[in-house]
Amino acid sequence: MNAAVRTIAVGGAHPYAVQVGPGLLDAGDALAAQVRGRHVLLVSDSHVAPRYAARVVAALSAHTPARVAVACVAAGEAAKSLDGFAGLLRELADLGATRDACVFALGGGVVGDLAGFAAACWMRGIDLVQLPTTLLAMVDSAIGGKTAIDLPQGKNLVGAFHPPRAVFADTAVLRTLPERELRAGLAEVVKYGAIMDAPFLDWLRAHTAALLAREDAALAAAIARSCAHKAAIVARDPHEHGERALLNFGHTFAHAIEAEQGYGGCNHGEAVAIGMLLAARLSAALGLAAPAHAQQLQALLAGFGLPTALPAGLAAEALLARMRLDKKAAGNGLRFVLWDGPGAARLLAGVPEAAVLEVLRSA
Repeated sequence: MNAAVRTIAVGGAHPYAVQVGPGLLDAGDALAAQVRGRHVLLVSDSHVAPRYAARVVAALSAHTPARVAVACVAAGEAAKSLDGFAGLLRELADLGATRDACVFALGGGVVGDLAGFAAACWMRGIDLVQLPTTLLAMVDSAIGGKTAIDLPQGKNLVGAFHPPRAVFADTAVLRTLPERELRAGLAEVVKYGAIMDAPFLDWLRAHTAALLAREDAALAAAIARSCAHKAAIVARDPHEHGERALLNFGHTFAHAIEAEQGYGGCNHGEAVAIGMLLAARLSAALGLAAPAHAQQLQALLAGFGLPTALPAGLAAEALLARMRLDKKAAGNGLRFVLWDGPGAARLLAGVPEAAVLEVLRSA
């Protein structure tokens, strides 16, 4: 393995390793080592597949006799649907995939979630390997085993916990990542500092220019630090019965924004940036944190070129209705991940709807 590759171990009942570094999509021996059977389905999307799918197929085929098929879905959140899910099940059926088959998810969060859910359901669960190609997927969605699809009523409402056998985050692919997607991933990086690592926020402020310039050392450090935080929480709380919920900081607002826009407006990272700022303002309104903390968070997010204002045309009442269906809602009302300030988050139930509406209306 390349000496520049970092390894982050994810513990728990189903341990696996996250490899972070350049050249991993071409590491056929390491990729093929995850294949136990005779069938591999490589799932990618219409943006990523033309650039990288053939490389991964060649790398795998050089080291395993397994049959490798490629399934390409349309790029974008709309693919993460019941129809998209059914399409992958048909691909697995046509492949003749057996219980020891393996799904490789090559793409961003949408591909990882969709392919992962198909792997979780085919014959009650087959092997999954995540090959994230966006910064957001590398630091968040590819790690932890959450898989899901969307419904018109909300995001990620149908899914399963299905940990991968391995994650290979090839940082070289970030050189061709669209600027908007790079910034979206940085929102999730900021999240780790916001909820559990205040010094990381200071580091991000000092390295904003280097990260936006895609300097290898800065990106590798940010990815490894984020992955280490995610891995530690997932190992302690794999099924989100406790502290793993803190990783949803900003996501209750974000998912409502994405759903209300029909998954055609803000991308996930942009919605999370807005959602984190709204959560910080809600925390201040409830007396949990100082208003200055929200202002500092806004400045950091804006420095990364992320949106900090609620998109035009979204009614506060409509967003609130979306939040009532959010997975984090409970019988006693809305639940939000809020903070006491940088590096200290909490899950709070029974948040007054009037306070949420006021924050939305003033955004």
